[in-house]
Amino acid sequence: MKTAKGLQNCLFGFIFLLMAQTFVYGQTQDSWFFFRAKDTLFNPQFDATGDYLTYTGNDNRLRQVLEDYKISTFKKTYKGAKKEALKKTFFVIADRADLLDDLLRKAKHLFEYGALVPEEEKKIFEPNDYGLTSTIGENIGLQVNLDNYDFLGLPQAWYYTTGSRDIFIGISDGQLDTTNIEFKGKTKQIKKSSFSNGHGVGQAVKAAGQGDNGYGVPGICYDCSLYGTAFGNLNSLQHLKDLSNLGTKVINCSWVGRTYYNHGQEAVNEMFENGTLVVASAGNSDWGKTKGEVLYYPASYDNVISVSTVMYKHENTLDNIQLGKTGKYYAENIRGTVGRTMGFKNNDTLSDPLIYHVSTATLNTEVDILAPTTGIFLMETYILSGEFAYHEYQTTSGASPFVSGAIGLMFSLAPCLAVDEVESILKMTATNIDHIKANKPFEGKYGAGMLHIGRAVKMVHDLYAEDETAVIENQNFSRWDFKLTSYSNEVVIKNQEFSKDATLNLRAKNKIVIGPNTVLRPNKKGNIHLKIDPTLTRECELKLRKEKE
Repeated sequence: MKTAKGLQNCLFGFIFLLMAQTFVYGQTQDSWFFFRAKDTLFNPQFDATGDYLTYTGNDNRLRQVLEDYKISTFKKTYKGAKKEALKKTFFVIADRADLLDDLLRKAKHLFEYGALVPEEEKKIFEPNDYGLTSTIGENIGLQVNLDNYDFLGLPQAWYYTTGSRDIFIGISDGQLDTTNIEFKGKTKQIKKSSFSNGHGVGQAVKAAGQGDNGYGVPGICYDCSLYGTAFGNLNSLQHLKDLSNLGTKVINCSWVGRTYYNHGQEAVNEMFENGTLVVASAGNSDWGKTKGEVLYYPASYDNVISVSTVMYKHENTLDNIQLGKTGKYYAENIRGTVGRTMGFKNNDTLSDPLIYHVSTATLNTEVDILAPTTGIFLMETYILSGEFAYHEYQTTSGASPFVSGAIGLMFSLAPCLAVDEVESILKMTATNIDHIKANKPFEGKYGAGMLHIGRAVKMVHDLYAEDETAVIENQNFSRWDFKLTSYSNEVVIKNQEFSKDATLNLRAKNKIVIGPNTVLRPNKKGNIHLKIDPTLTRECELKLRKEKE
């Protein structure tokens, strides 16, 4: 999207605030830990007695440590673990933080590493079908790796909301299966579409497939509702306008066309004024074909959020070096890079990697944000064939539903959130990737960086909660129009730059604090407008997730 306009906002009632404070207090009573065992075969056995676990294994030293604590969780998890530690990382909940030191000293024959989870990082929620990276969740759905959800910060977002049946996400794509357990009771096909090999099912299940139902895996906004419709018809976009007129808050378009139509832009503008955001895939043509100059639609229309792909899985290049058939080394799926694979000059893996152009998706000046697709679990394949599969390539059709689902969560939390502030929040909370050397040839063509749903939803919460501090940080913007309204105790801007053509229009009810390392230096095309307005009134209450019984 290229423009941003006004904001309606929310009334956060005292009762909801009290509920949130009580929930946070309840979560902080126990201590949470990650431990890494020395051996992948280590798998301690426990019996459950009431709310606690009793160790039943044969290691006396481990028993002597654990019997001094009330252990409520001791389970293997993939969360945060590198490849070599996937099967020997444990998540533990105990009544006292002393367990960390005790286990590492008295059971050092079993454990090589341990860490206490900070209190702020305990503000999470996981449904019971969260997969192998689950910690506090039951994990009774599919036993698959959902580390891309951790990368997106979904447990942090779900702490505040898992969606609302009152919020509809539109899927302009292939026909949806309204009878499937992931969609049943919350999905309606408004206009018939072709099946398209289940392509629509794939986008719908990512955006809002039902979660916490002990089946499959959760979608992003899993308690949201869905409308399905046809795709294409780029000239009029009437099928999208029909969804907008039904009250749909966000419409996902995982398809592209090459032609710009005035009527298409007018239709998008009409939907935008009606309170509906369109999110669209940027396209799958690689840099070698486009050189960053080719635009696809509807993604490149004004007032549409254009989404391309980014890698997420491996923290460093050396974490995933592969040997190709020709004897050349390459790195694959390295976090923050805009290409799936990278090669090395003179086949030297210690040299700076270079992204293979053929391994990128469409990048151009109209791209707004990036989301991962390479390496993610394909729930649609399981639905259609019962097979387990992970995506091998960098297609943008699978990236845009993550953004659409994120927007569904934002509207679920703050139903009166103004449509023209959503993109500002998504971009301000995205992870900047300008510092990654391999991305330099593509700079200015990959938007604000990597989507982070947890930070986006938290910012919505913090902007509208009276006792919170909303923080704008860690980005560098030289273009785009940003607009925010805050009802919080204060807004802090730190480690942040707005320069050149960027504009910022920030209204706050209370305080605006300019923190360290902040640069507000626009040129004649940009401007900064900061205003304190004590008369600002929220127009709805935050709808926080209710704690599960």
